[in-house]
Amino acid sequence: MKITPKAYFIGAGPGDPDLMTIKARDIISRADLIIYAGSLVNPEVLKFAKAGAEIKDSKEMALAEIVALMSACAKSGGTVARVHTGEPSLYGAIAEQMAGLDDAGVAYDVVPGVSSAFAAAAAMRCELTLPEVNQTVIFTRLTGRTGVPKEESLSSLASHRTTMVIFLSVNDIAKVVEELKAGYPDDTPAAVVYKASWPDEVIVAGTLADIAEKTKATGITKTALIFVGKAIGRSAMKAYSKLYDKDFKHEYRG
Repeated sequence: MKITPKAYFIGAGPGDPDLMTIKARDIISRADLIIYAGSLVNPEVLKFAKAGAEIKDSKEMALAEIVALMSACAKSGGTVARVHTGEPSLYGAIAEQMAGLDDAGVAYDVVPGVSSAFAAAAAMRCELTLPEVNQTVIFTRLTGRTGVPKEESLSSLASHRTTMVIFLSVNDIAKVVEELKAGYPDDTPAAVVYKASWPDEVIVAGTLADIAEKTKATGITKTALIFVGKAIGRSAMKAYSKLYDKDFKHEYRG
């Protein structure tokens, strides 16, 4: 029998509170303790908190303190909402927090959210997987203070020439472009999307030849994603999907 969790890791989505799931809003609305990543999560999501809920910003907290607060509330019978930006399974640092709750004997669950990658694709009116163009999307990042395995370097991944979404790297976009050019030609479409779904969202479109210069001109240095690949270009479509082809037969359309 499944144990009812007392703690929840919640994906709050990319920024727009309307992009949170109904389940996420419901848990936030009944949580006794809300710990949110204040450097990234839109504080508008806190408007769903109930009166009297304890709200903590985790941006200046270390792991042990976060786990201790969650454990104490859960063990006293309270409900905890640990609110992360976007989709917590991507660069959410939830694995270490879950390990801490495991050690503390606290049951928890994970509520998925809309990734900024998909909010940015929506903002660009872009399908990331186009028939006969590419059918793979790589989510990755430039190596930095958190290292990236050698075999996952951007220059290695660029050999696939598929759609790539690069997180946490816009502050060094020149280096990103340098590595991507190991596999992609200079005229490959590229884009930077800053704060997808927020009121101050910005889209910078270009190619590998000019995207670094264009981005630097905007002053964008964080809270942005880098996209590269043929599918990013609006004229990239080569073929239509078989799904709606009148001559393509399947179990629902004989």
